[in-house]
Parts: sequence; structure tokens; C-alpha cells
Amino acid sequence: MIRAKEAVDQPTVFVIDDDDVLREGLISLFRSIGLTVRGFGSVKEFQRDKPRDTPGCLVLDVRLPGMSGLDLQTELMQSDAPMPIVFISGHADVPMSVKAIKAGALEFLVKPFREQELLDAVRNGLERDQEQRDKHKQYLELRTRYESLTPREQQLFAYVVSGLMNKQIAGEMGISMITVKVHRGNVMQKMRAKSLAELVRMADTLGLQNVRP
Repeated sequence: MIRAKEAVDQPTVFVIDDDDVLREGLISLFRSIGLTVRGFGSVKEFQRDKPRDTPGCLVLDVRLPGMSGLDLQTELMQSDAPMPIVFISGHADVPMSVKAIKAGALEFLVKPFREQELLDAVRNGLERDQEQRDKHKQYLELRTRYESLTPREQQLFAYVVSGLMNKQIAGEMGISMITVKVHRGNVMQKMRAKSLAELVRMADTLGLQNVRP
């Protein structure tokens, strides 16, 4: 039996299309290859019933009753972790497709499209969403470690990843070499960095590289 949390965390394909026949056909297609899928007839239904923070990919019609697919894309792109979008449309509107792709859509498919083309795009979307979530999780973990550093350790952290040697850091901070080594050891331990190169990569992930006090 699947618990509620496990169900929410299951990667899901969300189909939003007001054509009942097409929507049900897409739901059957995704289920036939073992994907979890949910269908909605409008953006309003999706916003009302979609579980929060569910990983997945959105298959979205451009023209919908009420809020359009492009309007929903604009709203989602303003979130911290926007869900990958595959647009489907009954109209070969080049300016519209260019606008959607430039705004971050993975694909823009014109009906009727090949099933395999859609499946490939959705698989790509699910993989990309997982990668984005993994990176965001890593960032949050590193941010927590960084915030565990004292102000003095954060200052030293910035000097270290900027490439300064211990002697230079001691001069910049007005402390002894021994104190620099103690602080540096604390930084490496709290950040769980096994080498300077790893610490530099952490600083890059946090957006702190080349930041001098």
C-alpha cells in the first residue's frame, strides 16, 4: 500500500487540456509505459488540485478556458523550482512557439504529433526536474552548513576560496598563522570539505566564489 507522502513524491505527468478525448488518450498513453499521470481540464483545476512540491512534468495546451497555457508558464517560471513544460497546440503558431521556448519550455508540439515524440519530451522533462530538485537540495544543504560558520569563519572562507595563502589571510584578518589554521580546520570540518578544490566548488554552488570580505 502506498502511503500518502510516497504518493505525493511520485514523479507525475500533469496533463492540462480541455479536450476530454485527447486528455484521456494522453493519460492512457503515459500509463501504458508505467508513468503516474493526472489530468485537468483547465488551469484552475490544476491549481486547485495539484499536490504541492510534487516532482514531475507538465503537458500543457496553449489555448485553454480561463488562464491560458502561456499565462500559467509565466506564473510557474517565477517560482523557485519551475516544473518542466511540454506545450501541445492545435495551431502551428511560430511566434507563439518561439515565445514559449524562450520562456523555458522544453518542447512545443503541434497536434497531431507523434506519440514517441511526446514520450521522449516528457521523459526528458522528468529527468530535468529530478536534476533541478537534486541541485536545489544540495544548495539548501550547503547553505545550512555555511550558515553554521561563525562570522569570522565565513570571512576566512571567502579568503580561502579566493586563493589566498594562510600567511596572506593572517595579514588580511590581523590574526596569527596558528589561528588561521584553526579557523581553516573548522571551516573544512563544518562544510564537510575534503579538499580545497571541493570547498571552492561548494562556494561556486552557493554563489560565493570570488567574493572577498
